[in-house]
Amino acid sequence: MSNVTQQLVSGALSGFASTVCLQPFDLLKTRMQQGDRILIRPRNSSLIIHTARDVVITQGWLGLWRGTVASLLRNIPGVALYMTSLTQLRTLMASSTHFARNPPSIRPGSNSTSTLPTLTPQGNLLAGATARVAVGFLLNPVTVLKARFESNMYAYESLGGAVRGLVSAGPSVLLRGFVASSLRDAPYAGLFVVCYEGIKREASVMFPASSHAHAAFIHSAAGASAGAIATMATHPFDVIKTKIQVRSEDRYNGLLRTVRTIWVQSGPRGYFAGASLRLGRKILSSAIGWAVYEGGLGILLRAERR
Repeated sequence: MSNVTQQLVSGALSGFASTVCLQPFDLLKTRMQQGDRILIRPRNSSLIIHTARDVVITQGWLGLWRGTVASLLRNIPGVALYMTSLTQLRTLMASSTHFARNPPSIRPGSNSTSTLPTLTPQGNLLAGATARVAVGFLLNPVTVLKARFESNMYAYESLGGAVRGLVSAGPSVLLRGFVASSLRDAPYAGLFVVCYEGIKREASVMFPASSHAHAAFIHSAAGASAGAIATMATHPFDVIKTKIQVRSEDRYNGLLRTVRTIWVQSGPRGYFAGASLRLGRKILSSAIGWAVYEGGLGILLRAERR
């Protein structure tokens, strides 16, 4: 099995695991972001619980996993392509004196089990942003499909019906929200990779991995911490992206117009709708995703050497 195939398989497993486990977070976030104004918190109940209760009452518990198939169509190839392209790009950049980390990132006394090339912070920032935006462009039509299928503003009975509805709306709809997605994804991915590698490197020095389970814990903790930092820094663009992709009114046609509409209707708080859900999902998906990716890749590499 080639290195690229190993990375694709590990990335696909990572995307599958995180998507199935965390789909309710995505659905509730979309529902909270789609409206014109900030939802009013019900008395004696959190807004998240109130939104989840509405979904369960109208659609049952499985309603929380509505859109899972669309999410899998987006995330399995998306995560596989992102992690593979990121690893390949970092491998290429590691051969350059401009981006290769020198001296080596792992100091004496540490026991690193990382399967990824090491770069300078600038190299990690550039690699993460480039890989994420490129994959986001390729899969933006599926991202729009996923957002609309999760929303309750479209009466899609099946995934096929959602696809037909999207196609009938015209080709311009397929790239709706790409600019906002790029403004979210480029800094998110760049910040994430920089923080992930930095936290993982320091953790490997402070708590040298003594087993594969210990290494997986370090990867999970580093991924969760990096996900939290990058998520809060980029959340406003996630709200803008969702509005553009879900709403069809003229006031949500374009980045600047959507920014202005949110400001007029909700003020600064409007740009952080669903932030707690996205933060929770990103922390968990980063912990699960990177542990599965690096763990799976390590298993495949060790199996190949035997």
